[in-house]
Amino acid sequence: MNELEEGERLALDFSKLAKVAAACPDVLPVAVQHADTGEVILVAYANETALKHSLESGNATFWSTSRNELWEKGATSGETFALIEVRVNCEQNSLLYVVRPRRGNICHTKNGAGEPRNCYYRRLDAGTGRLMNLDP
Repeated sequence: MNELEEGERLALDFSKLAKVAAACPDVLPVAVQHADTGEVILVAYANETALKHSLESGNATFWSTSRNELWEKGATSGETFALIEVRVNCEQNSLLYVVRPRRGNICHTKNGAGEPRNCYYRRLDAGTGRLMNLDP
């Protein structure tokens, strides 16, 4: 088990934006929302190349800030997202990709039964500061 991705210990990376700005200064945050359920799937980043690729290909594509390269979500796993629409916020400094998962799976993490789940499957317990799984 990957403790960061699947554990119950809170380890927020408050330096993430500073790292992104230093390594990839020309990106925007992209919230990704499921077209059918409205759930938030993930937050990623896009530069002009990633946005152009998304619009041309119809696949949700981002800029990987950790690998510093184009990242077509699901290209390796097959869990790609069809891009339904792109929305721009009022200040034009973030995007919303409205997507539809092609195979139904959203995240590489699995629940206790080994089934795929949403990336936002944990909630922060305000009383204890621990992460609590929303699904078994």
